[in-house]
Amino acid sequence: MTAGIEFRKVTKRYGDAKAPLVVKGVDLVVEKGTLTTILGPSGCGKTTLLRMIAGLDATTSGTILIDGQDVTALGPAERNVSMVFQSYALFPHMTVLDNVCYGLSVTGVPKDEAARRARAAMDSVGLAGYEQRLPSELSGGQQQRVAVARSLVLEPSVMLFDEPLSNLDARLRRSMREEIRALQQRLKLTVAYVTHDQSEALAVSDQIVVMNAGLIAQAGTPQQLYEHPHSEFVAGFMGEAMLFSGQADTSGQVSLGPLRLRARRTVPAGTVKVAVRPEAWHVTEPAPDALPGTLVKSAYLGSFQELTISTSIGELFVTSPDVRRAWTPGEALSLRLSDNGVSVVEAG
Repeated sequence: MTAGIEFRKVTKRYGDAKAPLVVKGVDLVVEKGTLTTILGPSGCGKTTLLRMIAGLDATTSGTILIDGQDVTALGPAERNVSMVFQSYALFPHMTVLDNVCYGLSVTGVPKDEAARRARAAMDSVGLAGYEQRLPSELSGGQQQRVAVARSLVLEPSVMLFDEPLSNLDARLRRSMREEIRALQQRLKLTVAYVTHDQSEALAVSDQIVVMNAGLIAQAGTPQQLYEHPHSEFVAGFMGEAMLFSGQADTSGQVSLGPLRLRARRTVPAGTVKVAVRPEAWHVTEPAPDALPGTLVKSAYLGSFQELTISTSIGELFVTSPDVRRAWTPGEALSLRLSDNGVSVVEAG
């Protein structure tokens, strides 16, 4: 595979040489024609990475390549990169067509050619017929499509998305992330996508990069990061996993209270962390070979129940598909662990 974007030991600090590094020697490859999501808590450096790809921020050291070309010293206009911002940044006084044409117009593309290409880009994102509307006459989802079309029309080597769905409601967010993913796959775009939403990252990505304090904590496919986190931080960040202290023996068997499980990856004997997702718990009637617990509260959410259960290893957050059962606070229960949704990592 060819690298669409490549970082080689990239660092970034704002201010003088005494200022702390925001990005600390990052090596990263985004394969050409794929979508990589950069995920992490606020202040971890993910938006700084995106701005350095775009050329909006200069690197402090290191090299950035796009399609194999060193672009480290090039300005934004020389990189063939388009960026979709969180705010969409549409011109309120311009029609949709003029907004989409804008980038072509300022680069000297003839008006008729610019309009033709803009209509084609609008058609690709489902905006045919909206040419003469103003941004104020559009919904949030439609405004986002205009921003995407304005980037697409420039036929960039790389498209960048900075929290593109954060201004939309939950249902629209779901449909728009599906549209962005379908568009990326259909046009074989190279995309770097920043979000703080783990479910969004899992849904759209070929690769997820989890950042923490300016460093890459782990990079891999969505399945690799969800099922095989390498650290306590990644295990706790991907999804709603709860972390518990356990004991590993030399054979890889791990004890979690009265429960026994086998680590999927090699961990040293001694204290480890066990990350358990809410769906990994299997709730049963009281049983001698399981973890005993007492139901504290329950909440009905249509397709599943959310349960809070008090146990010897702590208060657990559990989801159960058994929505027909009557759940009574104070009742005695037992819990077992399924094979999925459980990860063992070294204690941090």
